[in-house]
Amino acid sequence: MFRLRPTARQHVALAACVDAHRELYNAALQERRDAWSHGKARIFYGDQSAQLTEIRAVRPDQAVWSFSSQQATLRRLNKAFDGFFRR
Repeated sequence: MFRLRPTARQHVALAACVDAHRELYNAALQERRDAWSHGKARIFYGDQSAQLTEIRAVRPDQAVWSFSSQQATLRRLNKAFDGFFRR
């Protein structure tokens, strides 16, 4: 393991990346909560990943970041939900 020592500019870019991924994660989580509370419907990774292209078209601030890293964020949420529903 090594310690990062980003420059001020890199720090700003990393913070923006984390903010964008947090926003994506929270929005996807809210969508799943709403679907469940309005009819016990489950939303899966494939559903939300398919929406990612549209989100990136409408939200240029999200399109700045790597598509695969955003998919990884959605996979992380899906993994958390799979664990929750297994219990």
